[in-house]
Amino acid sequence: MDAAPPPDLAAVLAAWTASPVADLLIALGVAGYLAMLIRLRRHGQRWAPSRTASAAVAAVLLVLVVNGPLAVYSHHLFWVHMIVHLILITVVPALLVWAQPLRLAHDVGGPIGDRVDGARRGRAFRWLISPRLAVPLYAAVLVLTHLTGFQEAMSQHEWIHDGELVLYLVAGYLLLLPLVGDESTTEPPLAHLLRFVVLAICMFPDTLVGIMLMMTSTPLAPAYAASRDWGPSALADQATAGAVMWFGGDGLMMVLMVIVGGRWVASGDRTGTSLGPWLDGVRRGATLGADTTSDGSVDLDDDDAALAAYNARLAALHDPTHRDRGR
Repeated sequence: MDAAPPPDLAAVLAAWTASPVADLLIALGVAGYLAMLIRLRRHGQRWAPSRTASAAVAAVLLVLVVNGPLAVYSHHLFWVHMIVHLILITVVPALLVWAQPLRLAHDVGGPIGDRVDGARRGRAFRWLISPRLAVPLYAAVLVLTHLTGFQEAMSQHEWIHDGELVLYLVAGYLLLLPLVGDESTTEPPLAHLLRFVVLAICMFPDTLVGIMLMMTSTPLAPAYAASRDWGPSALADQATAGAVMWFGGDGLMMVLMVIVGGRWVASGDRTGTSLGPWLDGVRRGATLGADTTSDGSVDLDDDDAALAAYNARLAALHDPTHRDRGR
């Protein structure tokens, strides 16, 4: 990309570029969403305006990332490129999850809805959005693209840059789909507490990358500074990028945690306080004992029921006949 002028207000407002392939994909995505929405309305079904608004904001952000000032100056300033990363791996994926295109396809029905439902019920899809894969993928994408020579290679090869944008968008969507959405993409859905914990865990790679970039005394991507004759030095630019990742990444995760916590409280569903099937089984066994929980009939979140069952277990443990049976 050609050198950009110093980023004053006039230069930033005029800094636009063209990305034909990305623009076509964005246009196709918007057109597909609108087509399904129109078909749904013709069938007399309602669709929440907030979902449509989320899709619209996601599309606008994508245009800014690939065509606007962020796209232009991300080739010359590491910290601007870091903003692009956070938008693509957190902000846009969250908006796409809240736009609920999977549910929209399901509600519309027809061949497209059947294919989407079939894919969503498939083992491969459930594996892809499982935190066991999505969290390591998220961490690997952040660490390997920032703390290696990837940024230097990306700044010199446009195809690596384009692939990086797709990688960030996909990794963020797979991570956030079961965490901040309610499209019932997992059976059973992740418990609210587990969603909260997973989002907290995802703050660690943000913090690691940010601190490493701020403390490293050698420029990891000197090509950013070499592409311009203005602005901060390579090390200063890198340190600013680290601060953006640390505070911006952790801040965005905290916002999502607040949203998940708010939905948890607003749901008013006592089962929402559970820890998920496996952890609930561990909790039940530790509290009531393996021999008293085979039917799972005791609700541990019911204080009276849990206390009665726990007292019964203590009484059984102190019963000599019970100890004899255990020998």
